[in-house]
Amino acid sequence: MDHAPTHPDNPPAAGRPPEGQRRGRRRGELSVATIAELAGVSKPTVSKVLNGRSGVALETRRRIEALMREHGYQRPGSASPTAGIEVVFYQLESHLAIEILRGVELVARTNELAVGFTEVQGRTEPGRSWAEQLLARRPVGVIAVYSAFTPEQHAQLAASAIPLVALDPVGEPAHPTPSVGATNWNGGITATRHLLDLGHRRIAVISGPLDMLGARARLEGCRAAMAAVGVRLDDDLIRSGRFFYEDGETHGRDLLDRPDRPTAVICGNDLQALGVYSAAWRLGLRIPQDLSVVGFDDIDNARWCCPPLTTVRQPLDEMASTAAGMVLALANGGVLPQHRVEIGTTLVVRGSTAAPSTGR
Repeated sequence: MDHAPTHPDNPPAAGRPPEGQRRGRRRGELSVATIAELAGVSKPTVSKVLNGRSGVALETRRRIEALMREHGYQRPGSASPTAGIEVVFYQLESHLAIEILRGVELVARTNELAVGFTEVQGRTEPGRSWAEQLLARRPVGVIAVYSAFTPEQHAQLAASAIPLVALDPVGEPAHPTPSVGATNWNGGITATRHLLDLGHRRIAVISGPLDMLGARARLEGCRAAMAAVGVRLDDDLIRSGRFFYEDGETHGRDLLDRPDRPTAVICGNDLQALGVYSAAWRLGLRIPQDLSVVGFDDIDNARWCCPPLTTVRQPLDEMASTAAGMVLALANGGVLPQHRVEIGTTLVVRGSTAAPSTGR
């Protein structure tokens, strides 16, 4: 497991370079005037694009952004950026967002910074895009949950000297962005070993979307743990779906409504596991007497359901505070010791797992 770098306890000037260290334009670097000349526009027009302001034609904006990306333009350190960290969610799901915001706020509070958040999904209103609105707020840094940023948006932030770190519990960003994740493969192994130790051999897996590296890693961890004891994971007992309750219920009914049903199910996350609870109840099966269930995440609902859910805990608050520390280190001109940080997962055993029934 990689170890998270210690985040700075008190970066100078609330995430900004200390007095006397703010850099100006170094010799050889492009200026706004040069970009304006190359694009055939005025300096105020380039400034509007850099600051996410409206009043620039789409084609002109794209031309200016392309030139900034092509020449690696970076704005000199600003004397007074907004004293805040922005957290961008693709989809604002409360069961994950609260823990993430709590972790970011812990670091932000220590450094006298505010925390803002943006939800990307469903943002179709006219006018400036969410990325342009974010740029206009001039945050100290940005944390993107689930790698929501495209390479183009990443380039926009880079041009404006706003550092970006991806916090992605289920994968890694496709573009070269510093990121924080969890030990997904090890989590899959730990969950499966727990069931194997209880005596289960007919184990089903409901995975998350397999185009997500983390979801695939969890599945492959399950497969590896079973292979280590000479048991093959039956392909007929593998399902893949979204990380939604409804997908867990649908796939759960499919797996359990068969004569050779599994004695245990490992789910890609806790919402899927709660869906399996519903499927088992509808089919008259008892948990854990007739079926053992393991989730992933350890959301609050995992403790409240009946029986409480055995799950693999992702330390989302620690992941978020690590990401915030990385953002502030970059904002202060530091170099990260690690580009990718993974925080360890932990198995939390509760009442949803037991030895398989002797009648099965």
